[in-house]
Amino acid sequence: MPAQRIDGKLIAQTIEKTIATKVKRLRRRGITPSLAVLLVGKHKASETYVRKKAQAAKRVGIDFTLHRLPGNTSRKKIIETLRTIQKDPRLSGLIVQLPLPEPLYTRDVLNSIDPTVDVDCLSDENFGKLVAGYPRVTPPTPGAIFAILKHLQISLRGKQVTIVGTGLLVGRPLATMLMNAEATVTTCNIYTKNLADVSKKADILISAVGKKGLITGSMVKKGAIVIDAGVDFVNNDLFGDVDQKTVIQKASFLTPTPGGVGPLTVSHLLSNVVLCAERRFLPTAKTSRKNLY
Repeated sequence: MPAQRIDGKLIAQTIEKTIATKVKRLRRRGITPSLAVLLVGKHKASETYVRKKAQAAKRVGIDFTLHRLPGNTSRKKIIETLRTIQKDPRLSGLIVQLPLPEPLYTRDVLNSIDPTVDVDCLSDENFGKLVAGYPRVTPPTPGAIFAILKHLQISLRGKQVTIVGTGLLVGRPLATMLMNAEATVTTCNIYTKNLADVSKKADILISAVGKKGLITGSMVKKGAIVIDAGVDFVNNDLFGDVDQKTVIQKASFLTPTPGGVGPLTVSHLLSNVVLCAERRFLPTAKTSRKNLY
């Protein structure tokens, strides 16, 4: 029996309704959650992601501001720009859209973001809190994947989970979160030998590489849950890592690309903005991720 496709858009709509309700309550108290995005250079995928974030922010009532810098901007100028943005007393979320044109200074740039508004959870301080098990916020794409697993009512304890791709945005923080949830986690990178032998052992297979067709049906255990968090643009068309035609014959549940993890990543980012606004402007209020999901 073919896999059941997971409708990320539908789940995201439910989350957005909750976010919009929280935003209305904050606005009645004179607080407007505000998200600022810094985009350096021109990158087709980044332009698409930023546009979707702006559209979603508008739907739920979050103020959105896009700041642009040319691709040849120096490390010093980027950090100075971020410091200027953070002088806005209304700010409750700030992200730098990755990748940067010069990746060598990415870490310095990310660490110039105040952890209290770091809604991507990419600063060293926030990632450290995540590893320790008491995150200020959770990274948007791993948070989206957890939302999918919650929607499926999956208990992670003892599950064999394989993550293909160990990048900063998805694989690395996701592995930490899954271990904190008591799953048995295997990570694979470019040097992993016999990838199919590893992936076929997984109850839950998650790919976050950005390579079209990387995961095929022959690499999937019968009945596994397959979550595609990879993004690859080929001839201006968007694809994921998973070969949908072959994997759908083996998996029990499968996320499509587009329409799977992506919409939930955006909704989780906006959830983080609201959470940071509550903590920043209502410091005595009780705030919980459980309230958002």
